Amino acid sequence: MVTGDALRVVMADDHPQLRAHIRQALESGGFEVCAEAATGPQAVRLTEEHQPDVVLLDIHMPGGGIRAAAEISRLLPDVAIVMLTVSRDDNDLFDSLRAGASGYLLKDTDPARLPEALRGVLSGEAAIPRSLVARILDEFREPGRRRPARRSKAGLLTSREWEVMGLLGDGLTTEEVAKRLFLSPTTIRVHISSVLRKLRVKDRQAAIDLLRDES
Repeated sequence: MVTGDALRVVMADDHPQLRAHIRQALESGGFEVCAEAATGPQAVRLTEEHQPDVVLLDIHMPGGGIRAAAEISRLLPDVAIVMLTVSRDDNDLFDSLRAGASGYLLKDTDPARLPEALRGVLSGEAAIPRSLVARILDEFREPGRRRPARRSKAGLLTSREWEVMGLLGDGLTTEEVAKRLFLSPTTIRVHISSVLRKLRVKDRQAAIDLLRDES
């Protein structure tokens, strides 16, 4: 049962069924879910509108959870941010923390434990699984030690995505790229969105610049 003094949450994930499970767990734990979002921009807008105590963000939803976290942290620094994700990738973990997240929970966490974890964050604790804490400690331990080189993000792109970005880099418009590759403009935009997500950049020019640096 949710009371008038319940802590308020905005949660964002593009899977409605998962949101329903999370809502049930949070409301059973005394939280009020004041809004649900399915994309990063929606999460930012709803967080601005409702100004909750905490926002729970998926990382790889449309629009990008890490990007949403950075924007929320900038606009509403008093709102606690917790990522809820399947990703155990070090880059996602560290990028989330740099964006302002105070917690990084995995989706295989028992939903019944979420209320306790969020209360911990609101009390100043960091909600991070033990399996990931060691990675954070390792990042800051022995700063002079040579770490293995990070895998190039550009290596995540498909050959078609490289082709699309190459043509855009040559100055072609979306429509011109579509004609050149005998694809629809919508398909080209889907490829561009995929590239931005994989490279974790905000626009196509940033993606073009990054790919030029790594080519």
